[in-house]
Amino acid sequence: GLEPLAWSEDHRVSVSTARSIAVLEQLSDVHSGGQDMVIHRTAVPAPGAACMLKVGPKKEVAECKEKFASSVDPTVSQTFMLDRVFNPEGKSLTPMRGFKYSSWSPLGCDANGRCLLAALTMDNRLTIHANLNRLQWVQLVDLTELYGERLFEASYKLCKADTPCGELGDFPEFQRRHSMQTPVRMEWSGICTTQQVKHNNECRDVGSVLLAVLFENGNIAVWQFQLPFLGKESITSCNTIESGISSPSVLSWWEYEHNNRKMSGLIVGSAYGPVKIIPVNLKAVKGYFTLRQPVVLWQEMDQLPVHSIKCIPLYHPYQKCSCSLVVAARGPYVFWCLLLISKAGLNVHNSHVTGLHSLPIVSMTADKQNGTVYTCSSDGKVRQLIPIFTDVALKFEHQLIKLSEVFGSVRTHGIAVSPCGAYLAVITTEGMANGLHPVNKNYQVQFVTLKTFEEAAAQLLESSVQNLFRQVDLTDLVRWKILKDKHIPQFLQEALDKKIESCGSTYFWRFKLFLLRILNQSMQKAPSEVTWRPSHEDAKILISDSPGMGSTEDDQEEGTSKQASKQSLGDTGKGVDIDEAAEDSLHQSSDTGGREPMVEKLLEIQAQIEAVEMHLTREHMKRVLGEVYLHTWITENTSIPTRGVCDFLMSDDGYDDRTARVLIGHILKKMNKQTFPEHCSLCKEILPFTDRKQAVCSNGHIWLRCFLTYQSCQSLVYRRCLLHDSIARHPTPEDPEWIKRLLQGPCTFCDSPVF
Repeated sequence: GLEPLAWSEDHRVSVSTARSIAVLEQLSDVHSGGQDMVIHRTAVPAPGAACMLKVGPKKEVAECKEKFASSVDPTVSQTFMLDRVFNPEGKSLTPMRGFKYSSWSPLGCDANGRCLLAALTMDNRLTIHANLNRLQWVQLVDLTELYGERLFEASYKLCKADTPCGELGDFPEFQRRHSMQTPVRMEWSGICTTQQVKHNNECRDVGSVLLAVLFENGNIAVWQFQLPFLGKESITSCNTIESGISSPSVLSWWEYEHNNRKMSGLIVGSAYGPVKIIPVNLKAVKGYFTLRQPVVLWQEMDQLPVHSIKCIPLYHPYQKCSCSLVVAARGPYVFWCLLLISKAGLNVHNSHVTGLHSLPIVSMTADKQNGTVYTCSSDGKVRQLIPIFTDVALKFEHQLIKLSEVFGSVRTHGIAVSPCGAYLAVITTEGMANGLHPVNKNYQVQFVTLKTFEEAAAQLLESSVQNLFRQVDLTDLVRWKILKDKHIPQFLQEALDKKIESCGSTYFWRFKLFLLRILNQSMQKAPSEVTWRPSHEDAKILISDSPGMGSTEDDQEEGTSKQASKQSLGDTGKGVDIDEAAEDSLHQSSDTGGREPMVEKLLEIQAQIEAVEMHLTREHMKRVLGEVYLHTWITENTSIPTRGVCDFLMSDDGYDDRTARVLIGHILKKMNKQTFPEHCSLCKEILPFTDRKQAVCSNGHIWLRCFLTYQSCQSLVYRRCLLHDSIARHPTPEDPEWIKRLLQGPCTFCDSPVF
């Protein structure tokens, strides 16, 4: 496709290929001691059957195709036979299999609160997919099919006032019906809020998202979806807008906020050169406004096709207001346009940046946090453009990133920047060697760091997002540094302690937990064998060889020699658990009268991890108790072990939190000496609340506890957080809304979503 790479807000890179969309998910894994990037790979397979656009009844369409294919007029027969929109199955031609474009929705659109993937195949099928059960992608809806049915019901007229359409047997009409439903690009808007009226006339805010689809004839279909998007039933509306642009090539949303009023529009670019903003009427969307008429950003028909458009919201330091920077790749140039609203109205400044590339720009991406734009041409050169505001408008400082210095001679086919600007993903193939092109092309996705560890750490400390999962690219750089140096830098430790003392936000506690876990992993010995490979050792042992019977001198000598070889190899060796290592070292060093320094350090780090986890658990318990107090009547059983949580919070004499004591006092007064204990579903015995992670009845039945509500998960099916930190139960129909809202939350330790 034209833009084969896209990077989502939840740190997944989609790569459009001929067989599938490969999805590479970046994880900042706290359970791995390796310094490499951790990437989980899944795929959205290409559909097996070709997509046939609905232009009329099947029998009539088949007759028309037969007629056009055998027409004596070569302008009709050859045009029909060679147009792959009319003949997606190909017959004698190569099949149109694969994907040409993909687009990620904002965070929070699917049932798990993550991003949806809109995919456009080579044969013009537009579908929406979701990754609901972690490893498998599910197609939720086929928008091409739905839009074709809408047009068929409306007799292929956009509005009732349109003139009656011609007969399908006329070739121009046959072409028109295809071009009005052939997608060129699609883009998601930001999440907006709509008001829904209940049966009792109360209004509640419901999240929704818009998907704009640009068609070959210049029309734009704007689909509105209610969140979370579950499928066809979540489609609220579909409106078609006429852009008036001939030969459209690219699309982007323009979203602008001025004095707490949100404005929106659609930026459309043409293969002939013009760029303009089309108004979008969003009457049903709360707090949204649109333009009164289209705004032309570039009107010259200079035959420089608009390849890519990015819209970046920025703050103007001189005008003291928000503004929009629109950048578009046009041939080897970058067209830019600065839009800001003042008392005089909408101000538009535009120009071109020249001298960037000697070849046309094949891909462009933008870091929306600081406005940096990256462009690349096929010769392996990437340009970084940094906008600098002036009194009047702005200028760009640009510098060259030579990928040949990193990867050798390569050709580039697409780039994408990570959400926080820490990484640049690049699709490369082999370049020329000794003046000759390579015989075979091997496409690879390369990752290049754009920030230093110090910059990533500073950005995490000053983050306005305060969510580790949404900043995985930054935490990955921090993870790499700690694993490499085997210690937390002093400046980061001190700055984090100051943040915790000054504001006490749980975000900084979670950040501290992340650093300690990575430090703990850096101290562990790497396993000498691959962990997934089955061992061929005999599981049966003689009684004399069992650990309880002691060991022979030969065994001891073999053990010491193994230990010496592990120390000499450094990173190699067998991984052991901390507690086991501590116990072994205690036995080994009992004669010498002291523990090894490494085990001392490991035990100290483990104690700190336990302390931070306990602090985060108590803070979340306070939040759960607050919800219980607000949403329950006197002597009502909430199904949450309220008394157990209260007793657990107050069981530690060293924990003195006035807020918790006051809250618990109010709740106990409301409960009126009732306990409402949980019971084991197997033996009906009481499940005491003695551990935050599990519940054990008197008969020894063990149930894991939900970390979001602290209820025992007494079923075989439950959810788990992305990094396998904790488990959570599924919501049930009997749960009240406030419990369902609690169960939608992320992991309290790592901010990851729960599957």
